Parts: sequence; C-alpha cells; structure tokens
Amino acid sequence: MKIAAIIPVKTFSNAKTRLKLPSEKIEELCKVMLEEILQTVSISPKIDKIILITKEQKAIELGKKFNTITIIDDEEKSVNEAVSLADKYLLENDYNASIVFPQDIPFIKTQDIDFVLRHQLHPNFVIIVPSRKFDGTNALVRMPINIMKTHYDDDSYRNHMKTAKEHTLNVAMVFVKRIMLDIDDQEDLNVLLDQNEKPELVEKIKKILN
Repeated sequence: MKIAAIIPVKTFSNAKTRLKLPSEKIEELCKVMLEEILQTVSISPKIDKIILITKEQKAIELGKKFNTITIIDDEEKSVNEAVSLADKYLLENDYNASIVFPQDIPFIKTQDIDFVLRHQLHPNFVIIVPSRKFDGTNALVRMPINIMKTHYDDDSYRNHMKTAKEHTLNVAMVFVKRIMLDIDDQEDLNVLLDQNEKPELVEKIKKILN
C-alpha cells in the first residue's frame, strides 16, 4: 500500500498570528518546527512520500532537503484547498492512502505514525488524531484518498468525525500526546517548553524566543 504524508504550509509571515511575537521570531519558529516534522516523517518506514503544499520559499528549500514532492500553492486560499491539490496529485499517481499533518506538531516521532496506522481497517477507513484542545485535527488518515473532503476550519475535529462517519463505518479516533500538541498560542508554547520530549528542539525554540 502506498501512503503519502500531506503537509500544507502557510507562508511563515502570515502564520501563528495568535502568538503575539515579532514576525522574524514567528518565521524562525515556523521553520524550525517544519524542519523537525519533515525530518521525522521522512524517516518513517510507513510513509512512501511527503507532499508539501506551499508558496513559502523557506519551506520549498526545506522540501528539497527532505526530497518532498512540492506543489506550489500560489493562491493559498485555505488548508482545504491545499489538501485538495495534494489529493489530485496522489490520485493521479496511484497512492492508496494519505495522512495529513499540520506544520506545527514538532514533537511527533516515527513510532507515533506507526501507532496511528495500526488502526487501519480495509477496504476503507478514516483515522483522526485531535488537537490537545479537541478543536482541531492534528492527523487525518484517509483511504481511499478521496473518501471524504477535509474540513480544516472551525471545530475541524468534530466536523471530520461527522463527515467520516457519513462515508465509512471504519472510523477511529486515536490519542497520541506528541501529535496532539500543536502550537497556536502562548499557552501552547508554554506547554511545549515544559515538555521532556526532544530537549534539543526545546532549546532551539527557547533561543528563538529569547
């Protein structure tokens, strides 16, 4: 089975506005988080390819480093539009399943990906990992890739659960602490800095913030 990871990446200067940080710190934070995610996903034996959807030049350069397929999203309308661009590519290139990750879950490890994909049921399934606050979706696995459209907007976790159940009986909600921790606001950042996971990454982020 061919599985691709889809990572939509917003222009760094337009991202993470709720963090109330200077733009150069936000851009550096976004770069560090994305590089960490790409590093982890690129060495996962479960993932055949990473699809990066972005128009951010720094993300495009990182994509080259990790041998991603990069789709340029010039319009950058929404995460849903970005995912649909990746879906089109994957369907045209005979991929069976996809897993969508956000750009801001830097604590993810390869064993987390293994654990999530253990919940697959054939011939079709959807697996959802919610965000820590249960208002977002931090991993979305779909097989087939076009089993459902995505709903990355307000309350995406509940919208994805509802939509998935309309298309298949094989819907799993999976809790993985490291995937559930995303960085949207100062509270999230404080939680991140208190983690014992990936101490080198935490130090990098502390240096950016100081």
